[in-house]
This record gives sequence, structure tokens and C-alpha cells, in this order.
Amino acid sequence: MKVAFASTDKIHIDEHFGQAKEFYLWEIGPENAEFTGVLQVNEGDGDTDDRIEARSAALADCALVYVGQIGGPAAARLVAKKIHPLKSKDAEPIKVVVEKLQQVLQGNPPPWLRKAMLKGENLN
Repeated sequence: MKVAFASTDKIHIDEHFGQAKEFYLWEIGPENAEFTGVLQVNEGDGDTDDRIEARSAALADCALVYVGQIGGPAAARLVAKKIHPLKSKDAEPIKVVVEKLQQVLQGNPPPWLRKAMLKGENLN
């Protein structure tokens, strides 16, 4: 599944969703995890709703988005697009979170995570 991380230093999950200019993208599965690139958000001079929409649209194919902080309206907009926002505690390093997520995927993931893992798969 594709996972995005909001970071100011490319190492820690420490950026507020509404202020992130870049998201670091990873493809994460139970056995493999790979950094796949950087998503830059171009929001123009929009208001808060425009900034939230620009980010949520750009992240549309992600199943999870890890952020330092996120407001309620932004979180609700992500959930409506079937993107699960997660707040990082204490600016955790991205690589540590990737490893923890892989461990959960190797075991018995909670239902919300199993559903997120199916995002993007053709279920016909």
C-alpha cells in the first residue's frame, strides 16, 4: 500500500498536514518497504479549504498519511477520500514507523488497516 509522510527534514514525521509542502511516499507491504518519491503540493494562493483540497487530491492514491498534526476538517476530508490520517507521536523517524507498520502487517492487522491495505486494488 502507498503511505505518505509529512516531514520538514525528510527524516521525522513532524509537519502539520495543512502546511506540508512535500510528502515522502513509500510503498509498504508485510515483507518489503520502498521509498518511491516525493510529492510536492502546489496550492497557489488558496484559502484553507483550497490547501486541504490540494493536499487530499494529491494524496488520493495513498492509503495512509502520517502527519505531525492535522485539524478535524482536514482529517474528515481525508477519511471521506478513504485516506486514513495518523498523527505521529513525538516526531518519530519515518523509517521506525515503516518498520512498525510492517510488523503489524506481518501479524493480524486491525480491520481499519486491512481495509486500507485493499485501497487501489480492483475488487471485481
